[in-house]
Order: sequence, then structure tokens, then C-alpha cells
Amino acid sequence: MKVKNLKLIARSSEDLRVISAHLQDSIVNPSDIANLKKNKILLMQLNRFMWEDVEKGVFRKNKRIRTILKFDNVIKVISKNINQSKRDKFLDFLTIETIKMPDNNYEMKIVFAGDSIIKVVSEVIEVTLDDQGNAWDTKNVPKHKVM
Repeated sequence: MKVKNLKLIARSSEDLRVISAHLQDSIVNPSDIANLKKNKILLMQLNRFMWEDVEKGVFRKNKRIRTILKFDNVIKVISKNINQSKRDKFLDFLTIETIKMPDNNYEMKIVFAGDSIIKVVSEVIEVTLDDQGNAWDTKNVPKHKVM
């Protein structure tokens, strides 16, 4: 059975939590992040771990798929601990945190492991996740320490 590519649109904090959950354990090369200031767009191409296949049980194959994360109506982008010239270092996606600011803009923090952050200030929440192409098998399954 062919897997259908995921396409999600977020227009609220709740919607963004759904996108964030699907991106858990994705990896991104910093060189695959682009801030298109004139177009007010932030683009990111990630390798997404397909957690949605989990219901297939222990016999399922672990898969990743390329996905595009797009933020529209971007006013400002600030990054911390991200060096786009280091092409051999990948960022491990953890979550997206959202707050509405006093000026009615939204601050969305894309949080990666190792205290790397991209802060996106936007007029509204308009974020899309769009899988591209075919998924591939991976032997590397994300593991989390349980405390």
C-alpha cells in the first residue's frame, strides 16, 4: 500500500501543536533553512521520522520522508546556536512553542536539541507542512531517555 504524503496547515496555536508533533525527531541541515525576507517567508526542508506509521506495530519498517515547513507573513527571524556554514551538523527538532505578544503578533520558537532555537515573529499563524516525494527506510530510530 502506497503511503499518502502528509499535508497540514496551521492557523492557530492548537494546529501548530499538531504540526510540531508530526515533526518530532525530524532532522534538518542548517543549510536547508532559508529566510526569504522580501517574501516574508521562512522555509525549512527536514527529514521527518514518520511516527504516524506506529500503529502498524513492531513489524513495521521505520521510515523518513522529506518535508517542507513553511512560515508565512514573517516579520522577523532570530536564531541562536545555528551555524549555516557547518554542512555536516544536523539539528534535531524537538518542538514549536507559540505565544501571542502584546502587539498581537505571534512568536513561534522552533526548538532543537542542544539549545538551538529559531524564533519567528509573524503577523498571524500560517504554517504548512508538506511531505515531498517518497519515504525511505531508516535503521536509525529516535530514542528518548525516560526519567
